[in-house]
Amino acid sequence: MPTLPRDPRLDIARSTSEEAAALASTYFANLAKLIIEEKRGGQDVVSEADREVEALIRRRIMEAFPDDGFLGEETGMTSGTSGYVWVVDPIDGTSCFLHGLPDWCISIALVRDDEITLGIIHQPTTGEVFVAMHGHGAFLNGVPIHVDADATLRTGLLALGANGRVPPRSISAFVERLLEAGGMFFRNGSGALMLAYVACGRLVAYYEPHINSWDCMAGLCLIREAGGWTNDFAAGGDLLAGDEIIAAGPAAREQLLALVASMERESA
Repeated sequence: MPTLPRDPRLDIARSTSEEAAALASTYFANLAKLIIEEKRGGQDVVSEADREVEALIRRRIMEAFPDDGFLGEETGMTSGTSGYVWVVDPIDGTSCFLHGLPDWCISIALVRDDEITLGIIHQPTTGEVFVAMHGHGAFLNGVPIHVDADATLRTGLLALGANGRVPPRSISAFVERLLEAGGMFFRNGSGALMLAYVACGRLVAYYEPHINSWDCMAGLCLIREAGGWTNDFAAGGDLLAGDEIIAAGPAAREQLLALVASMERESA
């Protein structure tokens, strides 16, 4: 059975994700004691758990690779000199986390020269660990995974991301077109997890008009290594700006691109 090669940065990412999952789970078991703050609105929140988990991840990575760059959702960008940049969401799906729902995860990606070299998505509530490395495939708990190559938008579920950074009409217009085309959408509150579910064939595609890099870089690596297609996210190399994300299995790709194009033509 295929396996990932030994790599020092992959080893650190794996061990750090395990430690981060254990710390986040401790907070998850004591939600009533958490201090919660709004960031930009009622649905955009941060807690002590997010900050402490990110601090742990940052500390472990910087101890091992002090010359690497680091971009965390809570602490922003720290430049490095090695050419590598770690892109981290300590708890993707914070709202789910804070409401006691299981749909949250730790997301860790590594980028070099605008290429995602590895991605890990760790869901502590299920024990599922998704890992991918550029050129070496994607795995779930050590078993190779693949996108659903045959499912279309009519036969599979499309994951839909939404947030306060885009006009509500852009989401509702896309949903209308999807339903008219015979499709159905799925949303659980964690973009990283939904991307991982595309990679392992549970979902057929993902669309979001704007997503931050820390929410999706690990998932993009997973989908590409699992045989799926994604748009060229952050093609200009700006990891801080965010971008549109379109991802799909082979049979759903052209259908999804057509839906997005029709929506964009109308809004132009």
